Amino acid sequence: MSGAKSESTPAIALERLRSSIADAEWTLATLGFVLFWGWLLTRWLYDWTLGRWGVGPGAGEPFFSGAVFESAAAVFEGKQVALPIGPIAIPVDWLASLFDGTALAIDIAPALASGAWYTILLTVAAIALGFCIAVPVAVLRVYGGPLRWLALAYTELIRGTPLLAQLFVLYYGLPLAVWLNEIDVIGRGFVPEYAFWIAILGFTINGSAYQAEYIRGALESVDEGQLTAARAIGLSKLEGIRYVVLPQTLRYAIPAWTNELVYLIKYSSLAGFITVPELYYRASRIASSTFEYTPIYVLLAIVYLGIVLSATNVMDRVERRVAIPGIGQVEGRQQATGDEAAAEASADDEADPGNETPDRSGA
Repeated sequence: MSGAKSESTPAIALERLRSSIADAEWTLATLGFVLFWGWLLTRWLYDWTLGRWGVGPGAGEPFFSGAVFESAAAVFEGKQVALPIGPIAIPVDWLASLFDGTALAIDIAPALASGAWYTILLTVAAIALGFCIAVPVAVLRVYGGPLRWLALAYTELIRGTPLLAQLFVLYYGLPLAVWLNEIDVIGRGFVPEYAFWIAILGFTINGSAYQAEYIRGALESVDEGQLTAARAIGLSKLEGIRYVVLPQTLRYAIPAWTNELVYLIKYSSLAGFITVPELYYRASRIASSTFEYTPIYVLLAIVYLGIVLSATNVMDRVERRVAIPGIGQVEGRQQATGDEAAAEASADDEADPGNETPDRSGA
C-alpha cells in the first residue's frame, strides 16, 4: 500500500506542475491578447472619432513622443559597462538598439494600426464571400452530375494561376477601376478607395476555389449512407444535402478552413501591389523612406503574428463549440482519451492485481 502511495506522489506532483504551466501559458496568452487588441481598438476608435475632432495629437499621430527613448539610446550608444572583477567590460549597444526600436515602434504604430484595419477587413470580407461561393461549387463537384466539370474547371483555373496575376488582371486589365471610380461614395468618408474593392473581388474569387476543395474533401468524407437515409425518410436530394450532409461536412472542414483563413491574412499583403493601404503596404512605404528595414519588418511580423494567433484561437473555439461527439476530429480526440484511460487502468491493475473487474459473462 505504501509502495502505491509513493508511486502516486510523483505523478500528482507532475500533474500539478503541468497544471501550473498551463495556467501560466493561459495567463500570458490572455494578457498578450488584451494588450494587442486593446491597442488596435483604442487606435482605431481614436482615429475615427476624437482624432477627427481635433482632440489630442490628431488622427494618425502617436499618442506620445518617442523622444525619451531616442535620448536613452543616445546615452548607451557605443558605451561599455566595466565589471567589478578584473579589466572586463560588457558592451551595452544592445540597449541603444532596444530604445531605438521602441521609439520607432511608437512613431509607426498609428500607420501599422491603420494598415491592420484594412488587412482584417479585407480578410474577413474575402473569406465570408468566398465561403458563399465555395459551398455550391463543392456541392456541384460531388453531386452535380455533368455540371461537376464546370465546377472543376473553375477551381482548377483559379488554383492554377497566381493570385498576384489575378489581381493585376482585375486592376489593370479590366475596366473595374473606371467603373468603381465613377461611384460617388467610393473613396469618401469611411468608404475605402476602389482598389480595396477590387482586392476584395480578387481574394474572394481566389479563396472560393481553395475553400471549395476543402469542402469537397469534407463532403466526400461523409458516408454515402447518410444521404441514402435522408432520401429514405422522404427528403429530396437537395434537402438531404442541406439538412443532413452539409452540417457534418462543415464540421469536418473547420481545420482546413482555418488554414485558408490564415493564408488569406498573410496573402493580403499582395493587395499592396495594387495600392491598397493594408499592413504590408504601410510598413514597406515607411521602410523605404526611413531605411530602417529590419526593425520595421520585425514589428510588421509581430502584428501579423498577433492577428494570426487571434484568428486561430477564435476558430479553435468555434470548432469546440460546434463539435458533436463521434463526428470529425472529436472522435479521434475521444479515442485518444479512451486509450489513455485504458492504459492507466491497465497500469493500476498491474500495480494491484486484486483490483480486477469481474467478468460479466460469468466465465
